[in-house]
Amino acid sequence: MVHDVSVAQRFYGELFGWEFDAGPAQLGPYVRALRDGHPVAGLGELASGVRSTAVAWLPYIATEDVDVTAGTIRECGGTVAVGPIEVDQVGRLAIASDVNGAVFGLWQGGPRRSRPFYGPTGTPEWNELITADTSMVSKFYSNVLGYEAAPEPALPEGMDYLTLRLNGRPVASIRGVGARALPPDRGPHWQTYFSVPDVDQALRDVERLGGRALSAPEVSPFGRWAKAADPEGGIFAVVRPPGR
Repeated sequence: MVHDVSVAQRFYGELFGWEFDAGPAQLGPYVRALRDGHPVAGLGELASGVRSTAVAWLPYIATEDVDVTAGTIRECGGTVAVGPIEVDQVGRLAIASDVNGAVFGLWQGGPRRSRPFYGPTGTPEWNELITADTSMVSKFYSNVLGYEAAPEPALPEGMDYLTLRLNGRPVASIRGVGARALPPDRGPHWQTYFSVPDVDQALRDVERLGGRALSAPEVSPFGRWAKAADPEGGIFAVVRPPGR
């Protein structure tokens, strides 16, 4: 969600090689981002007059019944802010927040739903929840979405980090950073990682295109990565996964 879709299109189009087509009219100014013909993301424009709302990437989590899941979110202490609503020829969606206030979407797929597409550049590789600590919020996602939350054995002992698995398959993670380390303008939030073949070059391109590099590249068991911001301040990460 951005303040100016055209600005975001120019930035991400050149950074990730995305092409765009028009999204559902019900969502207002909105375009789908395509990589090699596969839909990989969407860019939607925030309503005019809400400049105080932080520009941010919003992960959508698949559900077989968005209405039932929305009810479970409320029962478990979360909030449903939008929907559930029907989007013509696309599916049924809702926007919610967890018990700590991190915002995410729910998506009940329609006729145009496709499987995830992974490629060398500009495809979503991972989503990670950045929050104060993992204990309470991990129970929320387990109860609402059936995730199994467990420490990641490849990381240092004592690190507050959990991998979320569904039927044994890793699908996302939660990283506890402590309340003082959370950004004051957004608090707990989901962070999306996009694939790139060269993290250093991606950061140079981010700055050339009007964005900012927010961290130096780091190496983790999951690949070499760094955090960046687009021209409107939307935070994301770039990553080169191991073996690519």
